[in-house]
Amino acid sequence: YPGAPYGGGPPGTPYGPPPPGGPYGGGAAPGGPYGQPGSGPYGGPQPGPYGGAAPGGNAPPGVDPEALSWFQAVDADRSGYISMKELKHALVNSNWSTFNDETCLLMINMFDKTRSGRIDVYGFSALLRFIQQWKNLFQQYDRDQSGSISFNELQQAFSQMGYNLSPQFSQLLLARYAPRSSNPSIQLDRFIQICMQLQSTTDAFREKDAGLVGNVRLSYEDFLTMVVTRMM
Repeated sequence: YPGAPYGGGPPGTPYGPPPPGGPYGGGAAPGGPYGQPGSGPYGGPQPGPYGGAAPGGNAPPGVDPEALSWFQAVDADRSGYISMKELKHALVNSNWSTFNDETCLLMINMFDKTRSGRIDVYGFSALLRFIQQWKNLFQQYDRDQSGSISFNELQQAFSQMGYNLSPQFSQLLLARYAPRSSNPSIQLDRFIQICMQLQSTTDAFREKDAGLVGNVRLSYEDFLTMVVTRMM
């Protein structure tokens, strides 16, 4: 909105809103929470032991039966929890690369209510909805349906999310997270990682910027505290 230091978001959200409906909103797309292989440029679960729904029993209250089936398929050691390693093997990008460790760790930490480094079936069910919502946004911003987000698409995505960020910043992100190429682009996992970290650090900055002027004065330790608590 006019005068907002962080971009053109609606009143009350000058820093850019999270995905529509909140981080847990949105149901799974028809055919499975990640789509089906060959159904589009975004792929689906890793083929092999994680590719099919396992026989499911009665789902606990608040857990979708399909989410329970996926949970049972991904829980390779039958521990009743999903580790980062198990999650990484279950999630793939459009080019069939597995999700990177950093994104998997961010998501595990987000839904790990016991701080054990693992998620139970309730956390996994919420995680599926979370990923599906980001995937929907990713597909929306992937204008050419290439299965990846290019520089121009990333700039447009930031703008539509309400962030007022320079082209140089987007180029910096691509240099950091995209494979080296004459036309660098990012896959879904990096898109989720960038957006999660951007939202988190923006929230931390907003806490310091009481007047919404777009500038804050921080001590060195305040800066380090912001980084440690929001980025790790």
